[in-house]
Formats: sequence, C-alpha cells, structure tokens
Amino acid sequence: MPERSKGVARMTYTRYEPVVAGPLLDAGDLAEAVDAYMAAQPATRRWDVETSVDWSRADAGRLTEGQRSAVRFVTFIEDHLPGYFALYQRHFPLNEDTGPAAFAHNRELYHFTVRWAFEEDTHARALARYQLESGMTDAASLRAELTAEGRKTFTMPYDQPVQYFAYALVQEKATQIFYSRLRGAVGDPVLQALLTRLSRDEARHFVFFADVTSRYLREYGDTMVEPIREVIASFRMPLAETIKGYWRWALRISEVAHFDHTDAYGHLATVINRAVDAKSDRLAELTRFINQCRTVAA
Repeated sequence: MPERSKGVARMTYTRYEPVVAGPLLDAGDLAEAVDAYMAAQPATRRWDVETSVDWSRADAGRLTEGQRSAVRFVTFIEDHLPGYFALYQRHFPLNEDTGPAAFAHNRELYHFTVRWAFEEDTHARALARYQLESGMTDAASLRAELTAEGRKTFTMPYDQPVQYFAYALVQEKATQIFYSRLRGAVGDPVLQALLTRLSRDEARHFVFFADVTSRYLREYGDTMVEPIREVIASFRMPLAETIKGYWRWALRISEVAHFDHTDAYGHLATVINRAVDAKSDRLAELTRFINQCRTVAA
C-alpha cells in the first residue's frame, strides 16, 4: 500500500531469508488464539466468489481511471498469496526435523494459516472476477499480468516468529483501512459490496494477529521490543520491492482512497499498550517510536 514517508529510515529487503529461530508461544496458548479466530465467523456468515456476488451488475464504467487502477493494484497484492503462504510453511515447518514443542506450535498455527490462505485466495479470485465481469480486462491479459508478478521471489528479512505476526498485524489493518476508504470513493454498488466483505475479513485477520502479538508481549515482555521495532523500521507492504513502478503507483492509489499504510501503526501501539499492564521503559519507548513513525510519515 502507499507510503508517504519523509525522514523515516528505510531498510532494503534482500534475497537473503534468515532462519526463524526466536521464542515461540506455548502450543496451548496459540491454540486459544486460533480457536477464538475460528469461532469469530460462523459458517452462516461465510461467503464465496461464485454465489455471494451478483457479477452481472458489475460495471467498471462507474469507476474513475484512478479507481480502476486501485482495483488492479490490490488484485496484485492479494494474488501474491502463494509466496506469502510459503513463508509460513518454510519458517513454521511440520516435518520430522522439527522438535516436539515447535511441531505442536506449528501444527496449531497451521490450523489458522490454511483458513487464512483460503480467505485471502477468495479475495484474490473475487477481485480478479470483478475485473473480468466489469469489463476492465479479459481473462488472458489478466492471467498474464498476475503470472508475471506471481513468479517473482517473495521474502521477508525477519528471524523471529513475533515479527511475522507483528508484520501481518499492520498489513491486515492497513488493508482493511484501504478497502473501507476505497469503498467510500467508488460508484459501482457491486464493487462497494465486495469491498465491504473484504474489509470485514481483513478486520478478523487483524484481530487474530493482534491477539497473538499480545500473547508474545505478555509472555516475553521486553525481549519483544527490538524485533517489533525492526518490523516498523523496515515495513513494506507485500510486493513493494517487486512490482515495477510500485511507489509511483502507490502514490496514485493514496490519492484515490486518501490512504497511507502508516495509518495502521496506531493500532499496533494500542495493542502494545493493552497487552502489558505494567509497561517497562523499553515498551513505552517502542510505543513512542511507532507513533513517531506515523507522525513523520503523515
């Protein structure tokens, strides 16, 4: 998503992908978070691409050129899922080389990631379907575009489990905010309804990652400060380093939806403040750093 940073230090992503070796939550603790997530959306509230949207009414003629560009942009972001999901498979493995405690943790996380992957894949398919049904593009052209981006290597420069959860917390909240603001800008009722569904899903994803990040903070306290600080200092939305012309495109999207991904930083600060009753000086400093990044970037 867009970035308007002025004076915030940037860390460049590289092809190097570190081994994740930091502390893990107890499997039972993680299981509680997963169970809460699963219970948050009963089957009666789930939706699918094939039957939940009246695609016959989709009309890209109701959109401005900038709004069409925003739809194309987020389709790329959502469609990156295979590479993103593969990160969790690599860094939270389920094989005979994984010790019992880590295996138990990773198995509980897997229950979440397969549901999460399904829901994010639904988002990718729905946005692609909108492009096709609304007349924005044709199937062959869209598939070629998505293939060109999807084949690029996707990595993250993190070596602690909590960093993957803190990163996803910010990403999911940023995406939720973006969908909500784009919904208020577009003129096609079909796209408005679709963006409402996407925003609600991202809100539930955010709650899960906020829950898990909070549990890490309660369990490990000050040792989580530097890993989380590194996430904020180096934060990029997915594909920021691979999509050609990303920053130029992102700035245009920012103008369409009045959005900046650092709008999500305050939510991370709130999670930190609520997670620990007696905050140390280091945790307080982390909160100030996050809020400063938001202020500078704004």
